[in-house]
Amino acid sequence: MNTIIKQKIAKQNFLDLKTEIPHIIKYMGSKRELIEFLSNSINEIYEGEEICDLFAGTSVLSGALGHNVNMYSNDIQEYSAVFAHTYLGNYNWNDFPNLIDDIIEIAQNHVDNVKELYPRLVFEYYEDITLNEFNALELLQQELISQNFEDIEHHLFIKNYSGTYWSFEQCLWIDALRIAAEEYLNTPVYYPILSSIMFAMAYSAQSTGHYAQYRDANNIASMDDIIVYRNKNILPYFQKKLNELIESTGKNTFSHQVTSLDYIDCLDSIPNGTLVYADPPYTFVHYSRFYHALETLVRYDYPEVLFKGRYRTDRHQSPFCKKTTVVNAFGEMFKKIREKRSKLLLSYSNTGMISLDDILSIANNALGNDYNIYTKEVDYKHSTMGRSEDKSREVKEYLIIATPPINE
Repeated sequence: MNTIIKQKIAKQNFLDLKTEIPHIIKYMGSKRELIEFLSNSINEIYEGEEICDLFAGTSVLSGALGHNVNMYSNDIQEYSAVFAHTYLGNYNWNDFPNLIDDIIEIAQNHVDNVKELYPRLVFEYYEDITLNEFNALELLQQELISQNFEDIEHHLFIKNYSGTYWSFEQCLWIDALRIAAEEYLNTPVYYPILSSIMFAMAYSAQSTGHYAQYRDANNIASMDDIIVYRNKNILPYFQKKLNELIESTGKNTFSHQVTSLDYIDCLDSIPNGTLVYADPPYTFVHYSRFYHALETLVRYDYPEVLFKGRYRTDRHQSPFCKKTTVVNAFGEMFKKIREKRSKLLLSYSNTGMISLDDILSIANNALGNDYNIYTKEVDYKHSTMGRSEDKSREVKEYLIIATPPINE
């Protein structure tokens, strides 16, 4: 294929980047700030094929590109699928003219019912509360995990999370909105509703942007800061985000696929020749520890929860987060890419579990000499999600690009 023909094909198949992507949650490793760099890099090798986002996370890539190409959005965490469905959904909002008011009415009915059944469950962070009184109030809410709530059908958050990341009142509204969402289960708007609940959870939680552990009030200053979040109302955050999603989404008739599979199973399922973007975890930290509460919201399955963080006992453990398995995890991924004759863009950081040289060595061994492999890098400020002494860190983001031989 001569150079002129290649240039014509590339120009015809140029992917347009959508830059105004509604923000939903705070997320470690989000590629939102790098989306233009990633989009430009994809366009360097894109020739009209479908695109798979293998470790989708917040699904921001689907939000950026899903209006002009078929996407396969995948992540083992089910909350990621909600984000992908939200960005990739095909909406006719005129079919739901009173959506927000109807949701609030359903949620308010649940709140009123719980308060009628349990009038003593009132936890007020009154003015001039002392540190000891505050911590006693928190403990009373945390002890609700031992309450049966047998006369309330939906009580997952008030039971498991009151007095932890959220107050009892906030958990009550989270449960209530989640109940309301179920009324729209078989409609496209189900996913924007869930996404809006997750937004409200993220911006009212007293933790530092994730759910690895909630904060304790060890002094007056920390107590005062926690009270600011305890007094935030869930509902305005929910309304704000759902209004934004309604305004920013509409018709989308592409044949998108959204899955919650292990990365190998996903690669097995996609068509040969699919362009794959892979952004696996970089560190020993498992995302299931940081975002377990989102997974529980989506699944709403009353899991057993343990430890101070109220973690699910069935949390996914990624092989990319373990020194003993990370090399093999990369090797298996590269082998599947070769089997599919796919193009690959792989994001990784200079602070990752293994070095760039190690990844390139694994790639060369697995992909063979017929793949063209090269790298790009960009300086990037990575958020550490709230560590007071190190809120962000300068890192290098590597992009390893691998393309199979061109069929002449």
